[in-house]
Amino acid sequence: MNESQAREEICRVGKSLFERGYVHATAGNISYRLEDGSSLITPTDACLGLLDPTRLARVDAQGAQLSGDRPSKTLALHSRILQEAVKFDPATRCVLHTHSSHAVALSLQCGDAELLAPLTPYFVMKVGHVPLLGYHRPGAEAAAQQAGDLIARYGAAGRPIRALMLNRLGPVVWHDSPAAAMAVLEELEETARLMLLAPGPLQPLDESRIEELRSAFGARW
Repeated sequence: MNESQAREEICRVGKSLFERGYVHATAGNISYRLEDGSSLITPTDACLGLLDPTRLARVDAQGAQLSGDRPSKTLALHSRILQEAVKFDPATRCVLHTHSSHAVALSLQCGDAELLAPLTPYFVMKVGHVPLLGYHRPGAEAAAQQAGDLIARYGAAGRPIRALMLNRLGPVVWHDSPAAAMAVLEELEETARLMLLAPGPLQPLDESRIEELRSAFGARW
């Protein structure tokens, strides 16, 4: 994907997420790393439903701004995630963060190390483990450092992740393109919605069923 295509795709995905309620107001951000090592990222306080491809921020590999509007305050988080995620999946290019309602609501009552148990096969296959980060203010450097540490820890344990949850803020997902990252986000949010809707204690998939998903589909649980 060249720079022009990446700009258009970021805006297309942002508009789709906004129109379907995955983000609201000026919440959320998307970044994409280009072939030359620079990155595009949505501007700070921009509405994802109204993005202008020519005004996306472009930064170099060290985070210095090259063009466009001022980059999102989460630039350090995006950069740190990419730095670690490519070690376990070299195709990783895109990071996407939303304030999706069901995932955030679940984080408000979640006292576990991970946001969700393996409740559905598609959650296991398409999302995987979603570790929960403690609360930090938006854009905090400490959140970026902890995110990188979590990605490294899960990867070293043979369980590479493609999502994590910022407590009280929202999920962050990553993949090889904006469209693929959006699909991960959609599956995560749908599973959070099911978790909140289903009555009583829920029964996760057992290890034998998860192993079957690993064997048949390469699930990374």
